[in-house]
Amino acid sequence: MFRPVSLFIGLRYLQGRSGDRFSQFVSYMSTAGITIGVLSLVTVLSVMNGFEGQLKGRILGVLPQAIIGMESGRTPESATPPDFISKLGHINEIVPIVEGEAVLQSPSHLMAGQMVGINGAPDEPLREFMLSGSVDALQAGKYRILIGHTLARQLKVTQGDKVRLLVTNASQYSPIGRIPSQRNFTIAGIFNTGSDIDAQLMVTNIEDAARLLRLPKHTVSGWRLYLDDPFMVSSLAKTQLPQGWQWQDWRAQRGELFQAVKMEKNMMGLMLGLIVGVAAFNIISALIMVVMEKQSEVAILKTQGMSQEQVMAVFVVQGASSGVIGAVCGGLLGMLLASNLNSILQAFGASLYAYGGQLPVMVEPSQVAIVVGLAVALSVLATLFPSYRAASVKPAEALRYE
Repeated sequence: MFRPVSLFIGLRYLQGRSGDRFSQFVSYMSTAGITIGVLSLVTVLSVMNGFEGQLKGRILGVLPQAIIGMESGRTPESATPPDFISKLGHINEIVPIVEGEAVLQSPSHLMAGQMVGINGAPDEPLREFMLSGSVDALQAGKYRILIGHTLARQLKVTQGDKVRLLVTNASQYSPIGRIPSQRNFTIAGIFNTGSDIDAQLMVTNIEDAARLLRLPKHTVSGWRLYLDDPFMVSSLAKTQLPQGWQWQDWRAQRGELFQAVKMEKNMMGLMLGLIVGVAAFNIISALIMVVMEKQSEVAILKTQGMSQEQVMAVFVVQGASSGVIGAVCGGLLGMLLASNLNSILQAFGASLYAYGGQLPVMVEPSQVAIVVGLAVALSVLATLFPSYRAASVKPAEALRYE
């Protein structure tokens, strides 16, 4: 089978002579370094993806991802949302919502948070996080409320207890001064999302919330948007809305949290990427040693008619082969390790099962392909200088003392 001479010689040099143990060792260490670097990078990024996805599902799945409403805070409710909202992209569902800041009072404590009024649809995301009670218990006129387990613990209340819900921005004047709108509610259920919103979110029926906020009949705070990707709010927020309408989304409350996660993910990727860079530079040192050793052989090849480009290709093939093998093996092993990380941790007695959970892992093949591709590209770049030095060898000087 025909093979280019540069490829044939480069692969022969990669194998090394049976007696040249040191060159083989350096070559193997370069490959192992890239393998470990790519493996670590893929594993850590997969775990960070898992944490990001978990936060997205637990926080942004329960909190309103985006709300479009009138600037006055009073949006007329209709059977269908306005056409300009329906025409926005990346929207899975549009439902009316009533929301506002509120204070929840129990016999022993007083806590502030965010009140959200929902219509209790069958696909309400909060249903999968219920510890006790049900979303279906939020019936209009019953004045029932769902709270997070952290808030319940702070208020020292359980399902069935009575609490007082106060809304300050719907207050009214009285002979003794301004009094907030308030009403007694019954705790109909407790949820646990595993995030900090368990200490802040209060969910009730949309009609009960509207009455508490003293909204006119058939009036809501706005239209709640369920997006296929909550991170699309940055582009959707640039959409020009009709006069009198405003846009608000989760970034106002949770933007800093996700920015911190993103920055941590990028920094971890950068630090582990430096490991791949160090391993790639090992290829340079290994190739320089090979070039010094092979000067006479390079000179003979050039006297037999091999061009400078072909000589460069020989050492590019040799160095890049280590990078390709290491990157591909590291990518495959990284995906395998990430997919079985919790089982491995449990086998070594270091799992999180004792605390009722496990590491969230999300392997993205496209991300793995990018990591492998960058590692291969870095390895190829690392071969250029030693390959150029090899191509610059002058046969007369190299063979003078042979």
